[in-house]
Amino acid sequence: MTAQSLPNPPYYAVIFVNQRTEQDSDGYSHTADKMVELAEQQNGFLGLESVRDEKGKGITVSYWKDTTAIENWKNDVEHCEARQKGKDKWYEDYQLQIAKVEHGYRWIRN
Repeated sequence: MTAQSLPNPPYYAVIFVNQRTEQDSDGYSHTADKMVELAEQQNGFLGLESVRDEKGKGITVSYWKDTTAIENWKNDVEHCEARQKGKDKWYEDYQLQIAKVEHGYRWIRN
């Protein structure tokens, strides 16, 4: 399910804002793709959106049914390993916030 087809609220958004290091190789893209695939398989996963600018600043928002689903994803073994590699190699810094989405709407140009 893409973020474009999210259910009606309430649900949760995990907002991951990060700054990449200069080290662009060493498996980052492969690992990022693998984490998306794994997240999509998690019970309670609703969707994901991600952007990155030319200077390496990125924002990924993943959407989840509830906080239990978020906690289960946080504790996934492969996700834990990827987070550690991020700290060791791929990120200068990052922050993560969890927000409950209580209202939302979408507008589309026809």
